[in-house]
Amino acid sequence: MKNLKKFWGLFEEVSAGTFFFTGISLIFYGVIMRYIFNEPKAWVEEVVRYTIIWGVFLGFSVALKYNHHIQVDILYDKLSKGWKKVVDLFSTSVCILFCVLYTYYGAVLVDSRFHSGMVSLDVGIPMWIIYLILPISGTLFLLRFIERLVNLVRGKDEQYDNPIA
Repeated sequence: MKNLKKFWGLFEEVSAGTFFFTGISLIFYGVIMRYIFNEPKAWVEEVVRYTIIWGVFLGFSVALKYNHHIQVDILYDKLSKGWKKVVDLFSTSVCILFCVLYTYYGAVLVDSRFHSGMVSLDVGIPMWIIYLILPISGTLFLLRFIERLVNLVRGKDEQYDNPIA
């Protein structure tokens, strides 16, 4: 089980990082082609947009893993330990419901784009491939919230092994 968690975490981080790196590299390529060689490439902007979006959406679950999402905790910090657990259980349950709906409707959108045959303007990428990030990121995000809920129910204090700090 520990190996599966390591693989899962590595997959999330490497895939999000790869999409970000690809997007940044393509931006650099586009700038070089436009301003140094005076030969702008129309496809670069479109591909960059999609790779950065994929990187961000894959990064949702990585941010949750390290508890780096934006939080407003003025009231939360003033609660007792028991009430904090109640709030955590409630908010995590609501987030799981959100992720289920997000994943489901993302899959519905992918299906509708698949059957419509819609493609992107410059490159001609099938739009269902671009929208596929919605159910993928929703599933990864859902799994992280389920992991958080299991830890809350078991009474485990979550440890965030932050690789940055």
